[in-house]
Amino acid sequence: MRILIVNTSETAGGAAIAASRLTEALNRHGVKAEMLVRDKHTDRITTATAGHALCYRWAFIWERARIWLANRLNRNGLWRVDIANAGVDITDTEEFRKADVVHLHWVNQGMLSLRQIGKMLDCGKRVVWTMHDMWPCTAICHHAGQCDRYHTHCHTCPQLQHPASRDLSYSVFARKLQLYSRHHITFVACSQWLQAEAMKSRLLQGQRVMAIPNTYNAAVFHPSDQQAARRRHHLPEQGRLLLFACQKVTNPQKGLQLLIDALQLVQDSDVALVVVGQMAEKVATSLTHPVHRIGYISDQSDMAALYCAVDAFVTPSLEENLPNTIMEAMACGTPCVGFATGGIPEMIAHRQNGYVAAYRDAEDLARGICYVLDGDNRQRLSQAAAAAATAQWNEQRVTQQYIKVYEQSY
Repeated sequence: MRILIVNTSETAGGAAIAASRLTEALNRHGVKAEMLVRDKHTDRITTATAGHALCYRWAFIWERARIWLANRLNRNGLWRVDIANAGVDITDTEEFRKADVVHLHWVNQGMLSLRQIGKMLDCGKRVVWTMHDMWPCTAICHHAGQCDRYHTHCHTCPQLQHPASRDLSYSVFARKLQLYSRHHITFVACSQWLQAEAMKSRLLQGQRVMAIPNTYNAAVFHPSDQQAARRRHHLPEQGRLLLFACQKVTNPQKGLQLLIDALQLVQDSDVALVVVGQMAEKVATSLTHPVHRIGYISDQSDMAALYCAVDAFVTPSLEENLPNTIMEAMACGTPCVGFATGGIPEMIAHRQNGYVAAYRDAEDLARGICYVLDGDNRQRLSQAAAAAATAQWNEQRVTQQYIKVYEQSY
């Protein structure tokens, strides 16, 4: 059995990391798997690209322009939606022709258009689609937020500001509905929360929808000596360190302001914040606690060492599915704090291996930070976090679940 995993990027972003790890895990477990991407970042022989770079660039620009125009030149919400009106054809690639199962992951921003997805489905191959966000089951939104209109019609889109955008949302919803109704697709949500949301959507009625989590590489992410890890990243060997990490720390959906508000309530001067990601320098001016800024980390072993260097990981995100960062941190024995949103409550067992704070509640987030940093709780939480990661997201368990899906796909 040959599996073709399709994702926009090879390694950039949570979906790309998850798809890449699954490709490697499948190959380690005797299943021939390859990746087909728009953006290739490594020299792996198991990753190929489709189409020409100019084709991708044109598809990307044309899609953004179409959304921008529909929103009457307003940039609000521009990156929170996709309409899949342009992309490249992967059906003429050797990788596609050889595949028994085509496994889609995150294929937006010029990778695949709805027309090309339809052409791919018309070829009759078995198709599995892992949902790393809500886009496959909404009209155009990656995260529906508080909107529930995607369940039945999507006549409007709250992500875009201008009423004219309702026509765009409705037309994409209608195209998806027509496309899905003609084909059988196995949809896999990364969390039980997303599975439940997807099953409410009119778009996925009659389709198979299940939940399988992402996995991680236990050879990389595991507990190690904290002092050695701190020296590796030039962090102070004394005091308690809290880690906040995301691709771009100023993204409002990542909840930085709520973290800042929470830390202002943490009176202990022995606590410092480590910030990883682009524009990390924006944090230091807003806090009285010491801030250690680290740029974007692409190397997995460096990231694993950083998880081990800190005492806790906090993710104040307002929208999440099943964050790789929580999985990685827990695998390294680092307790986590996050809001009760998306799949986070499925990952963090409240007060057992971390703390789940009330949604958007900075005071409760502060209580959670104090709880996991408490020395009396630290060892118990650390051991429980590592044990939970091994039990829930180990490579063999996740890989076997996907192999079963491939074998049973329509």
